[in-house]
Amino acid sequence: MADVALKGVTRSFGDRRAVDGLDLHIADGEFVVLLGPTGAGKTTTLRLIAGLEKPDAGTVEIGGRPMNGESAAGRDVAFVFQQYSLYPHLTVYENLAFPLRSPARRMDKASIDARVRQVAKMVRIDHKLENRSTRLSGGEMQRVAIGRALVRRPSIYLMDEPLSSLDAKLRGELRLELKRIQKELGATLLYVTHDQIEAMTMADRIGILAEGRLVQIGTPREIYTNPANLHVAARLGQPHINLMPADLLPGGAVPAGTRTIGARTEHLEISRARQGSAGLGPDGNAEVDWIEHLGDQNHLHIKVGGHKLVTLADPDLPVEAGDRISVRLKQPLYFGGDGQRLA
Repeated sequence: MADVALKGVTRSFGDRRAVDGLDLHIADGEFVVLLGPTGAGKTTTLRLIAGLEKPDAGTVEIGGRPMNGESAAGRDVAFVFQQYSLYPHLTVYENLAFPLRSPARRMDKASIDARVRQVAKMVRIDHKLENRSTRLSGGEMQRVAIGRALVRRPSIYLMDEPLSSLDAKLRGELRLELKRIQKELGATLLYVTHDQIEAMTMADRIGILAEGRLVQIGTPREIYTNPANLHVAARLGQPHINLMPADLLPGGAVPAGTRTIGARTEHLEISRARQGSAGLGPDGNAEVDWIEHLGDQNHLHIKVGGHKLVTLADPDLPVEAGDRISVRLKQPLYFGGDGQRLA
């Protein structure tokens, strides 16, 4: 495997800049996830590394070697696309063996057979080797697509939302499989997604992309607890972070210059409202709008003045829609007028 470095890489399509001065280093054996919405520049970044796009400016290096002018075939990368892109007339075995039969590989039949069976076992598709790819389930086809990349043993694996078309259960299973395989191989892997769960569960580091720029990169924990700005804060967390005016809720010492407060579930203290004085009704600064029951926890939708907040709550919390509650802040995140995080 090898490390990968992008230095000041820019790529435009017409008047739209898809990647804008991107600096990114992926260490040898590291699993990096680029997270961002559609149009953030994730796929273009992969295509620039693979040589499917040429940068307008900047350089791409793989293993310390500049790739500018190098063809896609000469870059020693493997690409797994969002769609399976299998050869429908070939069996699973033949699909896996196809990259190894290139004249550039010069592998003998026994070596190809050994590599195919090893990888098929690794991705747990060895019991389907004689099946045509059209007779596989979606999860099995994606395993074959990943396996076809793994047999190559390239310098870096590039994966473009390979699990997005699968159902939730299969996505969960293959997330674990992919991380296991990456660790076993010590592979260098760059993975792009818009799914925060994939990013949080698989990545060694997460890079947040917005409009072609790398806004922040760090471990999943760093990105979650210390977001650089409002955009990064909104990318991670379930339910999404609550953004509110600085004077909406009590609690905490608000730093000077605060325009917006960000509060996740762990930043909100909720208690039942106390009964007020005779004739004045119950105390409390918020009202329960409605409750989503999720089994082991609830999503509590709260109204505070004209603002709506969502938080997780213990399913045994004795509240119902329409109840008055008290909500306080506990060490939330503070953001200035420019959207940047305040200390």
